[in-house]
Amino acid sequence: MDDIFVARLMSTTLHTVSPDTLVEQAGQEMLENEIGSVVVVDDQNQLEGILTSTDFITIVAESYPKAETSVSRYMTTDVITASAQDSIREVADVMVEHGFHHVPVVNDDEGVIGIITSSDLAAYLSNVETPSPGEAA
Repeated sequence: MDDIFVARLMSTTLHTVSPDTLVEQAGQEMLENEIGSVVVVDDQNQLEGILTSTDFITIVAESYPKAETSVSRYMTTDVITASAQDSIREVADVMVEHGFHHVPVVNDDEGVIGIITSSDLAAYLSNVETPSPGEAA
């Protein structure tokens, strides 16, 4: 697995929002697309933050009016990222260590180019692992 790189598994169909997007709109985007996060970018597609389904627990608990609250209030700004050339093992280790389910993939020239998720890693492993002991090969 050390020679498998993030570029092979990352999702390149990104759902992005700007920092001033209302959380209600971001949440609707996540629901409609059945995704667990939106990547927050500026006008040049540079990473500003990430808003995940976990962040919505805070939004609901604090009960701020959704229609008046922007994404920038709740997004994580100290985002740990990956590059397309990183080993998936390295990224998986970071995800486990920090309890992340989403890691944006960035490139110095293009900004955000993809996202790698725990679902991407699980889907990959389900296709390459050998059968469990006791199963017919």
